[in-house]
Parts: sequence; C-alpha cells; structure tokens
Amino acid sequence: MGDKLFEDYCQSWLTKHIIGRRGENRSRIKEGLGHAEKLMLQNIWWPAFGHFQHLHPEYEIQDFSEGYRYIDFAYVRSHIRVAIEIDGYGTHLRHNTRKQFCDQWVRQMHLTNDNWTVIRIGYDDIEQRPRLWQQLFQQMVGRLFGAPGTFNELHVYEREILRLAAMLERPFQLSDVRGRLHCSYNKARPHIRKLEESEWIRAALGGATRTHAWSLEPSKRMFIH
Repeated sequence: MGDKLFEDYCQSWLTKHIIGRRGENRSRIKEGLGHAEKLMLQNIWWPAFGHFQHLHPEYEIQDFSEGYRYIDFAYVRSHIRVAIEIDGYGTHLRHNTRKQFCDQWVRQMHLTNDNWTVIRIGYDDIEQRPRLWQQLFQQMVGRLFGAPGTFNELHVYEREILRLAAMLERPFQLSDVRGRLHCSYNKARPHIRKLEESEWIRAALGGATRTHAWSLEPSKRMFIH
C-alpha cells in the first residue's frame, strides 16, 4: 500500500498545483519533480507527515535582481513561510561561477529579510539519514503549530487506522491494522501509540504489559471522513 499510496497522492498533489499555476511556473511543474525533490518527499516528508498539505513545489518568488527564481519546496501556513532547498555535494563548485556562488547567499539573505525561514538539505542526507530529517521537520512543525489536532493533519496511516476503527463493529487489533496498511507490526505500533496519546482511540483489551485491541473514542467518530 505504502508506495502506491505515495505515488497516487503525489500525482494528485502535483496535478492540483499544475492547475493553479500559470506561465513558466506551470511549465516547470508539468515537467515533473527532479530525482532529488521526489526522493525528499518519498524518504522524508511523506513518512513524517503522510500528506503534503501546506507544501508547494517549485514555488515562485521575485528575485532580488527583479527576475524570478524558484524554491524547491515552500511550506506556507498561516503567516509562516519556510523555504526548503536541496543541495547536492559539490554542485556549486562544478556548475556555478564565483559570482553565482556569492549571489545565492544574497538571495538567501533577501528571503530572510522577507521573513522566510531557509532550510537547506544535503542530498546525501536524503539518501542516508532520512529519519533524522523526518524528526527535524516534525519538531519544526510541532514547535510552530503544536501537535496535529484535526483528522486531515494526521499521518495517512493514522487516518486509515481511524477509518478502520469506525468501520468495524468490534475493537480492532494489530492484525487488522497490518491487513489494512500492508505493513509490519513494528511500523503500525508507533501510529497506534500516537492515536492513543492524542485521544483518538483508547485501549479495549490488554495483557499485563501490552494492549492488544483498541476502540475509537465515541466523541471522535463525527470527525472521521
């Protein structure tokens, strides 16, 4: 389920942005994401959040030299704007002149002066240390906006678990979740734990040290869709 769900969600998200863009900005998105950009979504953002809400690919901004430039991803929510740029090792030295190398830091300073938070991720980290960046982004969003509270803000796996809980006429077990998500017990348990901590579900059956079944909190049923 995981890879297909990601691919379907990603394509739907890109299509929505294609419809909403114009000119060169639209053309850039229609060309599709680059390898590094898609890998960032697949390895970091999707496992961390399970959705792309508030995230914009190829975000167009006016350049300090009166032209336009594009941010790999912009996270725009309320009055908060975060620019996320992906850097390959040695890219600047191989492809940029000295002036271009310096101008990128001028552009970054202009973003900072316009109240953007600028985050740069090395490509090697996307491949080799994705879990670190999942945690860093989760900490950032949690610090800025608090813990997820609405159904749409939950991870996609957590939304599917809640839909399962609402559908069954009995408490659900790990085996039910594994069948729904096609994932391992170890992958399912952290999502169940988060739903317990945020009071979407409660323990229904357990042993001395571990819960074996859970029920949906009745007051939460109306928020599941």
